[in-house]
Amino acid sequence: NCSDVDFSGVTDIYNNDYAFVAWKKDLDQGVCWGEHNFGGNCSGVDFGGVTDIFSNGQASVAFKKDLGHVVCWGDASHGGNCSDVDLQGATKIFSNDFAFAALKEDLGQVVCWGTPESGGNCSEVDLHSVLDQHTALSGSTMSHFYTGVWTLFAMALAVSSVWCCM
Repeated sequence: NCSDVDFSGVTDIYNNDYAFVAWKKDLDQGVCWGEHNFGGNCSGVDFGGVTDIFSNGQASVAFKKDLGHVVCWGDASHGGNCSDVDLQGATKIFSNDFAFAALKEDLGQVVCWGTPESGGNCSEVDLHSVLDQHTALSGSTMSHFYTGVWTLFAMALAVSSVWCCM
């Protein structure tokens, strides 16, 4: 129920399957409502310095790109807990319904968290070969390659012959 939400100053609204977050970007504030365990409670989230917000089916991420920091909330098994994930240097974040992937563009690395069998574990995927093959095929730079997590995962899985359900 959002009848108690103060929408003054809201610049953007994001959602997942069970909750919403109204972002007051200019005020460094966010207000969440919906299912508390799935992102409807963001009372402990510091929105100061947030540059982007991302959501998947049951969790949300506040990305502080300029600081190289993220804050996650919602269902931990779907990416709502990223406290053990090294996201320093992340430049972009992608999601599917069950997981998140953060691109560390300058390092040519991707870090994944969330449901392991649904993309939350990419430790076995050799993304360097994906980047090398894509660059060789297209002649473009890495920054032009990343059009979405589906492309990234699909190419990585095809190159490494790893099967994953998404």
